[in-house]
Formats: sequence, structure tokens, C-alpha cells
Amino acid sequence: MPDDETRTLSPAHKAPTIPAQAQASADRRTVWITRLLIVGLVLAALNLRPAITSLGPLLEEVRIGLGMSGSVAGLLTSVPPLCFALFGLTAPRLARRFGPGAIVCAGMAAIAAGLLVRPFVGATAGFLAASALALMGIALSNILMPVIVKRWFPDRVGQMTGLYSMALSLGTALAAAATVPMTQALGGSWQTGLALWGALAAVAVLPWLVLTRQAGARAAETRAAAQEQRNAPALRITRSRTAWALACFFGLQATAAYITMGWMPQIFRDAGVSAGTAGVLLAVTMAMGVPLAFVIPRLASRMRTQGPIVVALGLCGLMGYTGLYLAPASGAWVWALLLGVSNCAFPLALTMIGMRAKTGAGVVRLSAFAQSTGYLLSIPGPLLVGVLYQHSGSWGLPIALMAGLMVPQIVVGALAGRNRTIEEELR
Repeated sequence: MPDDETRTLSPAHKAPTIPAQAQASADRRTVWITRLLIVGLVLAALNLRPAITSLGPLLEEVRIGLGMSGSVAGLLTSVPPLCFALFGLTAPRLARRFGPGAIVCAGMAAIAAGLLVRPFVGATAGFLAASALALMGIALSNILMPVIVKRWFPDRVGQMTGLYSMALSLGTALAAAATVPMTQALGGSWQTGLALWGALAAVAVLPWLVLTRQAGARAAETRAAAQEQRNAPALRITRSRTAWALACFFGLQATAAYITMGWMPQIFRDAGVSAGTAGVLLAVTMAMGVPLAFVIPRLASRMRTQGPIVVALGLCGLMGYTGLYLAPASGAWVWALLLGVSNCAFPLALTMIGMRAKTGAGVVRLSAFAQSTGYLLSIPGPLLVGVLYQHSGSWGLPIALMAGLMVPQIVVGALAGRNRTIEEELR
């Protein structure tokens, strides 16, 4: 042991041994943290939609159990974009203060708490409040996902965006497909069926807790990011046409997505489809995003302009809504597939957020602006669908509204997909 200590401290041996060992240890730690970060991203993405899609197949039971009217149920489907718009605005400031990892960790904890509590509060107001808590966690994580990818995987933006988008779609589909069977297997209580998804969110907290404890490993990077924010030129992002086009595109695709997640199972059930099959149809729609959410960001990142992808997705949406209007039950599987392809505008929008800004600071500001503004624009859609359905007594007008919104989505998406950045526009 003394000989070992002598060799360690000896100037003659310090240069060749200590730096190499330290470098190897640092490399192993970096690899370990990177792998844990990828696991954390995937687990977080899995939890960004079950709070919403687990509710759709059981919406009728929840309405009856809590005594909701159709308009209140429509308000319930509008709560997600409202929370995303309001809480998303706070994400950049919180990330600069505490670090993105700590905020995502807190977001996962909020999702878990909200999902575990909301089925058992016994009143509509409490159900909405607990849902808002879970959606707050989702909102913060929504904004910070592109930021984390841009900061820690700058040379793999398309690949990592595709990975967590695929996980997000998988979680969305699993919640839609499995909620009704799990509810039936556990005695038929909708409260138990909804609360189970809180356990998945609790698991997602764990890797982010570990990453947050590794503060020293990321301290320099966090300080550098904060310094970048301070040194970045002031971007009056509301003067950027690209930022507004991207915000409108994000809002219109969010409108379509939340109408689909909130109301499509009920549309199929009213057409004579069983509750279990309606949930599976929603799962099919969401499952289309699993492979496409991985492919589309990689394809989009290699194209100078993303307009052709926007048009293709919009046309699929128009065909899906047309079929849902004319033959909702007989062609249900086809319409579900087409609408699933159309809903892949979400990973495309996330990819364009990373591509329409040159710097990390620009991505933070563009992500917060586009997502918060977009979700704010999407709030009236699900509520209007519920009101139209209640007053007309059929799904004709709501479906016509959904189809009509595809046209402006194509237009603003093509504008947002042009090969330019907000820094260039605001220079």
C-alpha cells in the first residue's frame, strides 16, 4: 500500500497514470449519464399523454359518475391545451433557475400525483383540479423536451426527437387500448382504471431523480446555458412570421389531436361500436405515431423544406374525416388509420421547432412561444365540438368542423416549413 501511494503521488508517475485513469472514469460516467438520460427521456415521453387518452374510452362512465353535462365534458377535453398554454410559459424561466432535468423530474411527480388522486375526489371540480395538476407536469415537460434534445444531443436532433416522439405515441396508444380491458379486469371501476396510470408516472420520476442528484456533472453545462440565454440577442419573437406560422400550425394540429383523443371513441360508440372496440380504434390511431414518429423527424431533418410532409399529413386527415362523416362504423378501421397518420403532425412540429432556430437560446424561446401560443389557440376546438354535439344531437357538424380545420393547417404548416430561422428573420 505505501508503494502504491508513493507511485500515485510521485511526479514521475503522475502524468502517465492519473490523467488516463481520470479520463477513463470521466468517459464512463459520461456514457452512464447519457444512457440514463435517454432512459429518462423515453419514460417521460411515455407519460405525456395517458392522462388524456385513458380518459377518452371511459368518458361516458366519468360523465355519469360525476354528473357531467356534455358541455362540461367538452370543457374537460379543453383543459389539456389550456394547462399546456398557461404552465408552458413558465418552463424556460424555471429551467434556467433549477435546470431542465429538475423541472422534468418535478413534472413527472406532478403527473403521478394528479393521476392517482383525480379518480377518487368524487366531484367535477376536484376531478378538474387534479387533472390540471397532472397536466401542469405534462406542460413543463412538453416545452423542455426539444430543449433537452438540442442541448445534450445537438448532433442527433432528428434521431432523438424521433425516439421520444415514438415513446410518446406508444404511451398514448397503450393508454387508449388498455384502459378499458384493465378496468374490466379489476372489477369494472372507472376510478381504478384511471388511477393505474399514475404508477407509470411514478416510475418515470426515478431516473430524473438520479440525474438531478448528478448536479455536478451538469453544473458547468447549466451555467453555460444560462450564460447563453443572457448573451443571446433580444429576439422579439412575435415579429417573426415563421414563429407565428409554427405556432398556428402547432395549435391546429393540437386541436385535431385533442378532439380525436377526447371525442373519437364517443363518435364510434354512438355509431354502434362497442366501448372496448372504440378504445382499440383510438389506440390504432395513436399507434400509427409509433413508427411514423420515429421516421418523420429523421426525414424532415434531411429536407430543406418540410412543406411536402405537411401536405401529405393534411390530406390523410381530410380523407379520414370525410370517411368518419359518411360511414363511421363500416369503415372505422380505415378512418382510424388515416387519422393516425394525420396526427403525426405533432412530431413534425417538434422537429421544426429545433430546425427553425440556430441557437439553444433560440430553441428555448421558440419552443415556449410556439407551444404555449399553439395550445392557447387550440382551446376552443374540443369545447366547440362538445357544444355542437349537444345542441345538434349528431356528429355531422363537429366532423365537418374537424375537416375544415385541416385546410388552414396545411397552409400555415407549409409556411412554417420553409428553410429559414427566426434569427435570420429578426436580424
